[in-house]
Amino acid sequence: MDTANLGILAGIIISLSTFALIFSVFYLYKREKMAMIERGMDPRIYKQQSAPYQTLKWGLLLMGSGLGLFIAFVLDHKVFTDDGHVAPIYFSMIGLFGGLGLLASFLVEKKQTLDKE
Repeated sequence: MDTANLGILAGIIISLSTFALIFSVFYLYKREKMAMIERGMDPRIYKQQSAPYQTLKWGLLLMGSGLGLFIAFVLDHKVFTDDGHVAPIYFSMIGLFGGLGLLASFLVEKKQTLDKE
């Protein structure tokens, strides 16, 4: 198969799969709401439930990941000056500091819930 034909085929497949994904998400969402209505439940109630610490969790996760990426960059350019394979440093620092951010989020949430009681 020619390279140009592969590009056209890939474009068609990507477009069709994107359309199928979006269609199936909306279809299943509407079907779930209809099933709730059939059972006598109010679907608007479940939309109003919120997680109060969700923003804190995402913020600390992204801040930790960014800090890990920055420290990996500094280590790459200052400590490991040879042109070796340092890609695992980036992934490990992002994972490590992202996990520390999630741990900090857990500790803050735990402290707030214990203070309420």
